[in-house]
Amino acid sequence: MINRRYLGTLALGASAVPGLAAAQRAAAPATMAPEAAAGARMRRTLDADVTFPEAGRRPWAAQVPQIRIGLLGGENEADRMGRFGAYQNLLQETFQLPVRLFAASDYAGVLQAFSAGQIEFAAMGPSVYAGTWIDTNGGVEPVLVAEERDGSISYIAVMVTRADSGITNIEQMRGRSLAWSDANSTSGYLVPRFALRRQGIGVESGQYFSRTGFGGGHEQAVVAVLQRQFDASVTWASGQGDVNEGFSRGNLRAMVDKGMLNMRDLRIIWQSEPIINGPITMRTSLPRAFRDDIVNFHLALPKTHPTIYQQIERGGGTGYREVTHAQFQFLVDMRREEAAERRRRS
Repeated sequence: MINRRYLGTLALGASAVPGLAAAQRAAAPATMAPEAAAGARMRRTLDADVTFPEAGRRPWAAQVPQIRIGLLGGENEADRMGRFGAYQNLLQETFQLPVRLFAASDYAGVLQAFSAGQIEFAAMGPSVYAGTWIDTNGGVEPVLVAEERDGSISYIAVMVTRADSGITNIEQMRGRSLAWSDANSTSGYLVPRFALRRQGIGVESGQYFSRTGFGGGHEQAVVAVLQRQFDASVTWASGQGDVNEGFSRGNLRAMVDKGMLNMRDLRIIWQSEPIINGPITMRTSLPRAFRDDIVNFHLALPKTHPTIYQQIERGGGTGYREVTHAQFQFLVDMRREEAAERRRRS
């Protein structure tokens, strides 16, 4: 099993990016945002008092007549909509109002939908959350993250090559081609670029790698490696469980479960430090009662409807945990740094 350390120990050390190490710690109350009430408890699925909401139409339905949920890209649309079908039905049965799923073609689509007020909430990668928070001037908030089997709330980025490529480490990627997953992906773009630069590796085409490009999503980028279009790609995994099964959760596990991938065909040659899991994110303008109902729905979901929970999470852990924006501020800083680097290049 892969060792789990903190992203804060990447080259710079925890003190180099304010709040970085704190954001990665599993002890969420230590990093509560200023708006959290003094002594507030960050609830978890495993808490004994977590119960599933009773079915019935709510007073907040006058302000939220339908629930619109954004679904990130990175997976073919038929599989994505299929995974969320039972989840959509359960939401409709519980709150007795229409639920619509908006499947974006890429990560930017969900960011733009939030900015336009076209969705109420979405599960998104931490980098997409940070970008959305910047674009909406703080108009969104993280409410929950998935909790892994060991109780942690982090995952890892991994770089994979074909097992028959002869490439066994990052040094052998010099002069080879690399596929990023999506420009708004944390594990498929932002964190690998941040970490590799701090290892002294140039991340632009022609610097260290012969060329870089985008695979069109996590699933598509791995397929591009298998089809020899790129020598390697970066994607996400829980970092826990059996590597031969694609770990306990993540893109590799989802591809294995769908019969798209045999892990014997891939080799992992690089991994990041753990990254805080992506949050379920909501617009801050929504009624507080709506927010509370959706949070309670998800906290109880793994206990009451475990199959639906495993479908939407592409695997399983112990459930969910409440979070605040303070735990993601380091990613806001990282995105701003990446944007500054692009401006310097141009």
